[in-house]
Amino acid sequence: MMVPATAVAGAIVFGMANGAIAASFAVSGQTFKVGASKLEGTGFKQYGGFVKEKDGTAHPVAVSEIADAKLYDLCQSVKIPDMPIVLTINAGGGGRPATATGLLIDMDELGGDAEFKGIQIGRDATELSPEATAKSFGQSADSVEITDLQQVARSTSAAVFTLNGLKLKINMGAKAKECF
Repeated sequence: MMVPATAVAGAIVFGMANGAIAASFAVSGQTFKVGASKLEGTGFKQYGGFVKEKDGTAHPVAVSEIADAKLYDLCQSVKIPDMPIVLTINAGGGGRPATATGLLIDMDELGGDAEFKGIQIGRDATELSPEATAKSFGQSADSVEITDLQQVARSTSAAVFTLNGLKLKINMGAKAKECF
């Protein structure tokens, strides 16, 4: 009896490590901004979903999965509520992009100029993810390129996220500006 349980647990851990299975966690309820001069990705999937806060409050989101991604001139910012304080993270500059494998993003907004190759629009979302709602809308593409990326997200996870040239800073007062 222990062997099948161990095999299933091992498969789940392997799937999470390779980005095939999303790690489930309670979101903070606060959004954050992500900007990049360019995102290049392969293995793109997108469908609707929900994320939950620890108290059970649910938020509808657009879920984007990207098997392999490169982000150039990455900026991430989060504003501390009711205070003139913004935490920023910058990486991926100087021709050394930030990279991610098994990238999973739960977002409220996405903007930029996008080009998709090999796109399929209107797929049943459960063909893209077993966690998706049956008969709900989904789309996928072999690759995606988004220039002037501006995204408002609730959570991001990845099997591996490499931040080349990482700079984290707490900005206060008049310097407390978000990425966009």
